[in-house]
Amino acid sequence: MTQQIPLHIPHDHPAFAGHFPGLPITPGVVLLDEAIHAIARHARLDLQSYKINSVKFLKPVGPGAGLTVEYEMRANGNVHFDVKENQHTMATGVFSA
Repeated sequence: MTQQIPLHIPHDHPAFAGHFPGLPITPGVVLLDEAIHAIARHARLDLQSYKINSVKFLKPVGPGAGLTVEYEMRANGNVHFDVKENQHTMATGVFSA
């Protein structure tokens, strides 16, 4: 069953200062970190034993974007996730224990 979590990266996040001046976008590592930690809090996962299997960044995410993380716990222990802005998939990936 797919779960949804709102995700907000504030306009004043420190990563925007240098990525990129005049045309800020969310660095992929920040987007990934925020998404995985949101899933971990929501699903009550201990991330100590998890690893990232794959991730693809499909579209740039600007400051203050209205994001949603959709995730599904698979029977094999993998967690599949999509980061979306409206109905557009911005990033997608899989992590597992």
